[in-house]
Amino acid sequence: MKMADILQSKGHDVITIGPDGTVADAIRLLVKHRIGAVVVVEGDEIQGILSERDILRLADADPLHLRTLRVADIMTRELVVGLAEDEIDYVMQILTQNRVRHLPIVEDDRLIGIVSIGDVVNAVRSGLEAENRYLRDYVQGAFS
Repeated sequence: MKMADILQSKGHDVITIGPDGTVADAIRLLVKHRIGAVVVVEGDEIQGILSERDILRLADADPLHLRTLRVADIMTRELVVGLAEDEIDYVMQILTQNRVRHLPIVEDDRLIGIVSIGDVVNAVRSGLEAENRYLRDYVQGAFS
């Protein structure tokens, strides 16, 4: 299964924020959309990503500035991205090695979606359920 398949199933919508937005603005987006990260974009260019973890680190170190600090000040700039044609096993390895839970998916340097570790786990689970069902049907048919 490729990332394009997961995006086809879950959709291509990505919640984004500009680098000049405040961390408080980002928190409102995360809560409103019930997500764990927002992609930071300026125009059509990806600048970084801001996750719940980034915000928690800030809240621990400097809670008074949550309302005034800009997204650009705390976002992760060294972004790990995936491609639409990446296979699920490869993406699981990327997520694990880089210890990230959200992977923006790009095509021709353009943001086309985002997958979370939960999306990947659900896709693997669905594939295993289908394989299990197929094998059960095969075994039952062979011994009937």
